[in-house]
Order: sequence, then structure tokens, then C-alpha cells
Amino acid sequence: MDPRRLVDAKARAARAAAGALALTPTKTKNDALVQMARGLEEKAAALLEANRGDLDRARAQGVTRAFLDRLTLTDSRIEEMATGLRQIAALPDPVGTVVESWRRPNGLEISRVRVPLGVIGFIYESRPNVTADAAGLCVKSGNAVILRGGSEALESNAMIAAILAKALEKAGGPSDAIQFVDTTERAAVAAMLEQTDLVDLIIPRGGEEFVRWVGEHSRVPVLKHDRGLVHVFVDADADLEMAAAIVMNAKVQRPSVCNALETLLVHGTTAPHFLPLVGARLADAGVELRGCPRTLALLPRAKPATARDWDEEYLDLILAIRVVDDLDEAIAHIRRHGSGLAEAIVTNTLAHARRFTREVDAAAVMVNASTRFVDGGQFGMGAEMGISTSRLHARGPVGVQELTTTKYVVHGDGQVRE
Repeated sequence: MDPRRLVDAKARAARAAAGALALTPTKTKNDALVQMARGLEEKAAALLEANRGDLDRARAQGVTRAFLDRLTLTDSRIEEMATGLRQIAALPDPVGTVVESWRRPNGLEISRVRVPLGVIGFIYESRPNVTADAAGLCVKSGNAVILRGGSEALESNAMIAAILAKALEKAGGPSDAIQFVDTTERAAVAAMLEQTDLVDLIIPRGGEEFVRWVGEHSRVPVLKHDRGLVHVFVDADADLEMAAAIVMNAKVQRPSVCNALETLLVHGTTAPHFLPLVGARLADAGVELRGCPRTLALLPRAKPATARDWDEEYLDLILAIRVVDDLDEAIAHIRRHGSGLAEAIVTNTLAHARRFTREVDAAAVMVNASTRFVDGGQFGMGAEMGISTSRLHARGPVGVQELTTTKYVVHGDGQVRE
């Protein structure tokens, strides 16, 4: 089928299902989420087989190590998907929640109530586990979703989406609320961006150029999951062992994701003690270090950093390091080069921590903790559609509450306006 006709048909089916899902009882939605989790676990072997096909094609195309990591499914990652769905089921249902209410002098009772957004178009690259995250969050928040994953994960995504839709139907919900665009044609993406009458929100999740392209071409409102150029600043009085553990976790635990550390900033008085300590550990973990001249004096094996390195989201075992004179210089560097996703400070000075959290503009600001915690699951949201770097509607991890809007409900007893 022509990609545009395919997308139009799926968008119409999703729009029809959205009305039914918005009215679906909480118990039915929760039962569906539990069924989804069970379905993934029962079909784990088939999912891994489908994923092996995707991986083989990706390797043949010579993709990067980081790309392969994002594409790979394992038994533990499938179990994490199932766990996330069960956690979403355990969350309070945002639909129908009264945000605030008040009574006017004329007797009108006014309430602001949470309602689903409607139909969400989710366009994403390479990570098949987010198929389950997105579908689960949309079901819980009462939204239909149109999933368009990257061509590199077509088999994995198609199977996951089919399992989830079947589970929703088995629980008594509308299976058409989970639509998967099963074509690799890029024209399908362009068609989704033109569905102004059927799609209420587009959420793109992928590389910086891809997200920018979606934002430039979409006629539907866009909630961006932009790049993650993440910094950790190690202050003058930081606990060096704590700082080393945070840096290692933020950089090494999973370098291919957006909340991983990309640039390390170190106070000048701390650098002679801290950089040799953490530099040796990073090198042992296979991290390539790129540093400013002051860094190179302390870490001779590091490569000289270029101006481009301060704006690079590596998504790999590469780390840029800069020695700064003080907190002012650290904040100035982050303001100039940060992407607004997540930033962290390691310090024992409360005044510095407070100033950092006040003056650093990001969706999440961490004090004495790894940036790897900036994640919907780690925040207790079960999962996330992405980490929004937008300022309007939602910012940070996007969970079930962020996938709702509000409407006013007004009760009167015959009042008319004079």
C-alpha cells in the first residue's frame, strides 16, 4: 500500500479507538498492561529471534557499536519492558483526576480535570524496548498511539506492537488504539506529520538531526526528545571517591543513551588530585579521553580536545574533559554548550549546590547523583515516552501525567451571565 494511504488508514483507526479508550475503566487498562507484560515474557524467544534478524542487517550495514547497543534486545531487557508495564499498571490513573476546583461568588462550581490528549504519533529510532514503553504509557493515559519505529528494528518492533495490541483486545480494550506503521518508507513519516485532523501530538525520539527535521516539517504540534549533551561538574570540595563513582556510572554504565555523561568539568584546585584517579579508571574501562590543555598536563594519554568536542553528543565511550577555575566558569560552560536535558554537580558546599540548581537551566539538575537516574522508570513513572527538552506542555521524562491535558468542568444551578 502507498505509505500515505497506509498512514491515513492507521490514523483513522486510531482516532476511532481513542474515543473508546478515553472512556475505558482503569481496571480494564491495568488488566491490559499486565496482559502485555505477560505476553512479552511468553514470546521472549520469538522476540529475540526477530531481533537477531534486525541485528544481522544492521551489522551488514556497518553501524556503530552504540547503535547496535540501542538496537539489541536481551532476556533482561525484555524483562525490563515487562516490569515497566507492570509498574505503569500500578500507577494512579491520571484520567479524571481533579487538578483544582473552586466556587465562584455566583455559585458556579469550576473544576479542572485531566483528560487524554487523543492520538499520539510516536516516531523513534533503533530502540525496540521503547515500543512497549510508549504503548503502555498511552494505554494508561487513555491515548491511542501510532508507532513508527526505525527501519533497522522493523521485525522487533512489529512483533512487540502485535503482542501489545492483542493483549489490549484480550483485556476488553480497543486493539486499534495501538497502531504500528509497518513500512520502511520515509514517506510514512512525512505523512504522519501532516495528519492535523487525526493526530494531536507528535513525539520524535532519535538523533539530533532527525528530531530537528521532524520539528521543521511537522504540521502537528511536536514534543521533542532532543539530544543529551550532559555535564558533570566536580567542585573544589567534592568527595573524590563519590565523584569518581558518579562519573564512571554516568559515562560507562550505558554510554549510548541520552542521559550519559559527555563532558566532565573539574574545578582547578581539585583537578590535580581527581583527574589522575578518575582518568585511570576511565581508561581501564576503555574510555577515550579528550581534554583541554590543563587536562592534558595531568592526563598525558588524553587527546587534545577541539572546539567541536564541547558540543558533541558522543553516545559512545568517549569523554571530553575541561578544567575550570570555579563554579562561575562551570555554569557559563554549561549555559553555552548544554542541551538542557540533564546536568550534575558533585559538591559538599550547600550554597554551591543551591546555586547550581537555581542557575543551571535543564530538564533535570542533579546534586551528588549520576545523570543516569534521569529516566522515567528511575523517577517512579514506570517508563517514559522520552525526555522532553521542550519548554511547553511537558519537560523532562514524559510519563502518563504528561500525556494528558485538562478541561474545565463547570456545574451550575441555572446561572446566566448578566
